[in-house]
Amino acid sequence: MSAHLLDGRILAQRIKDNLKKEVAELKIKTGHVPRLINVMIGQDKSACAYANSQKKVAEYIGIQYELLNLPLDVKQDMLREKIRELNQDPKVNGIMIHKPVPAQINYREVANGVDTFKDLEGINVANIGKMILGETKMIPCTPAAVMEHIHSTSLNLRGKEAVIVGHSEIVGKPLSLLLLREYATVTVCHIATSEVGKLIEHVARAEILVVAVGKPGLIKGEWIKKGAIVIDVGINLVENKIVGDVEFETAQTRASFITPVPGGVGPVTVVMLMRNGVEAFKLCKKLSF
Repeated sequence: MSAHLLDGRILAQRIKDNLKKEVAELKIKTGHVPRLINVMIGQDKSACAYANSQKKVAEYIGIQYELLNLPLDVKQDMLREKIRELNQDPKVNGIMIHKPVPAQINYREVANGVDTFKDLEGINVANIGKMILGETKMIPCTPAAVMEHIHSTSLNLRGKEAVIVGHSEIVGKPLSLLLLREYATVTVCHIATSEVGKLIEHVARAEILVVAVGKPGLIKGEWIKKGAIVIDVGINLVENKIVGDVEFETAQTRASFITPVPGGVGPVTVVMLMRNGVEAFKLCKKLSF
């Protein structure tokens, strides 16, 4: 058996086309389109490349996307004031703080300062709290991308064994909430799971396995349950080649569906940011979902 590849580029294009149509309809209805601001501090090369990919996706969909570049030595209070200005600007519908940020900036404080309605990445404490209650569509982008991949398989998640390896605040924890919302039985593994020698047994029973650690080859292919759905969020550079956290070659002989790395979760994550931008626009304009 060879797993069906969950091609993120194809899935991303499908979602982009739907968003493009929705934005065109919003423009007819309101006379405006979403306007998103990406606040970047300094000129980090990889961050600039990612911002450029975001801009291309936004332009395709019909969203106004602007990069606000601040000097590398910007102080916390100056950044806080800039965020306050953007919060109060009725022409700005979505705001994100691009990582990485310099050492003098408290990222968590700044992210929590973004207006809940304009929180493009869905990561401030208010939106995370609303996500627990199922009261927001402003979902962190990578977990949202993972869910889109899972939904593309048409699997009914109710009662399924879902195992997440990695419990980060931006992927593992919010993803567990999204899976629970659909009544999957969720296990979250982390470093302590490995320390007590239980990682393999958890992985082996997973009908849905999501790995987001950032350690190449962490999950051995032979551990994978036959017929499982495998979503590899890991991005690692090994000998000038990008690989995931799962041993792909062996895993694809056991899984029913698997994401490639690269070309799996990544392309969809960018589109999820734009989807949040559309939802933010509707919140700002007090339009119904």
